[in-house]
Amino acid sequence: MSNLGKVAVLMGGRSAEREISLMSGNGVLKALRAKGVDAQAFDPAERELFDLRREGYARCFIALHGRGGEDGTVQGALEVLGIPYTGSGVLGSALAMDKARTKLVWQASGLPTPAWEPLHSGSDMKAVARRLGLPLVVKPVKEGSSLGITKVRDAALIDEAFALAVNYDRVVIAERLIDGPEYTASILKDAALPLIRIEAPEGEYDYQNKYFTDVTKYHCPSGLSAPKEEALKSLALEAFKSVGCRGWGRIDLMLDAQGKPWLLEVNTSPGMTGHSLVPIAARAVGISYEDLCVRILAEARSGGGDVG
Repeated sequence: MSNLGKVAVLMGGRSAEREISLMSGNGVLKALRAKGVDAQAFDPAERELFDLRREGYARCFIALHGRGGEDGTVQGALEVLGIPYTGSGVLGSALAMDKARTKLVWQASGLPTPAWEPLHSGSDMKAVARRLGLPLVVKPVKEGSSLGITKVRDAALIDEAFALAVNYDRVVIAERLIDGPEYTASILKDAALPLIRIEAPEGEYDYQNKYFTDVTKYHCPSGLSAPKEEALKSLALEAFKSVGCRGWGRIDLMLDAQGKPWLLEVNTSPGMTGHSLVPIAARAVGISYEDLCVRILAEARSGGGDVG
């Protein structure tokens, strides 16, 4: 794989998801090396990004999660340095990281996403609960891995949920909770991979159950009928492109009691750990973890291409 040149696997960083990023990055690093790629670990929390140019890196595999790595910041720096990188560009990354603005784009595009409202310290929390209906979810706008998220079933507990969320981001939203099965659609290039149905204990697909336990079940095939699955995959791909995303990523969605889909959020730099979803979906169509990493890397690019 010498044609891919010298590759930096960006991992770690300074976000609240640093630990998960290191797990993802080390998995990607091992996989790329196994395929003969000259790949090296690079932690932006410990080194200057300009070292990438000084040391002759030809492209970057972004395995950073959260702020600074998934929000357009590092993408913008790599654009300035002229180094191709994996995943979405500056605009797509920034939009997708902001759950509120993602939902605004989806609403403007006529795509289904649960009703929501911004929260702040002066909000009438009980009035918000009346408008949205209970149960609801309170979440920080720019955070991943379910950090700072609370499911609220009693209006009296919204203040407590807000206090937790605002520790992670000063912008917080309340969103109507969809009570139904959760699915995720992995995007690779211009196609959606097979859906995964997530079955977490008591429906709590939180930070712990995502990464550090083996109690969450991932069903792939999802169990949906072929026409239903194809419809959801098409919806996910449309949702992904509508916010200017490219390359690879993941769309999370749920079905309500009537079987209607609701889009939740976009992940532009999904986890690549042993529990991660994109590798599971890829494996279902015969793509190994190692080949998946190479395919993502081969699509690395820079300059424009966020919309269209």
